[in-house]
Amino acid sequence: MKCYQAKAGELAKHWYVIDAEGMVVGRLAAQIAPILMGKHRPTYTPHIDTGDFVIVTNVDKVVFTGEKWRQKVYQRYSGYPGGQKEEAAWKLFQRRPERILELAVQRMMPKNKIGRHMLAKMKLYVGKDHPHQAQCPIPLEPLSGRPTPSGAVFVTEPAAKGNGSTAARNGAPSTLHAEPVPSPDLPSTPALEAPPAEPALPAPSEHETPAGTPESGQS
Repeated sequence: MKCYQAKAGELAKHWYVIDAEGMVVGRLAAQIAPILMGKHRPTYTPHIDTGDFVIVTNVDKVVFTGEKWRQKVYQRYSGYPGGQKEEAAWKLFQRRPERILELAVQRMMPKNKIGRHMLAKMKLYVGKDHPHQAQCPIPLEPLSGRPTPSGAVFVTEPAAKGNGSTAARNGAPSTLHAEPVPSPDLPSTPALEAPPAEPALPAPSEHETPAGTPESGQS
């Protein structure tokens, strides 16, 4: 039995939108991370990005439980001596409201190059508006909403341009289908009448001798 392994660019990407108003940060991040990684599909492949895009609106209205706004501390380091800084959650939320949810999802993703590629598919926006209406995102219920595992949704191949140029480059013989060309409308020509039939000649009798034939008895 063969196990399915997805290939890069083989599966189509979907777009989902979630309203984060009044949602707990950790629980919302646990809903977003599997969608970005593609674990909601049966075509999940660890070394290929099979996830979908997620749009999160109202990220400035997420909440923490308990006293985490005051107790939780975020650290960052610039890489220089003395460049380590600490910042309380409520201060970071005032400075960058989308950074709270972004860090929560980032810490649930793979810590490598493909994890950063997956995280780039999450779009965070302050407020209820987003500029991705052209993608027709599917709304998801916060926390409980989960995309339906529809299986493998493959990308449709674009139509080949030119008359057999793509097939010729690939080494396959190109097949041209000739279409019937409509004939121009010509004026109808009247049909010619057949000539009258010639009268039949009477058959010669027994006593008559054809001309130029010697009579019997003459030498």
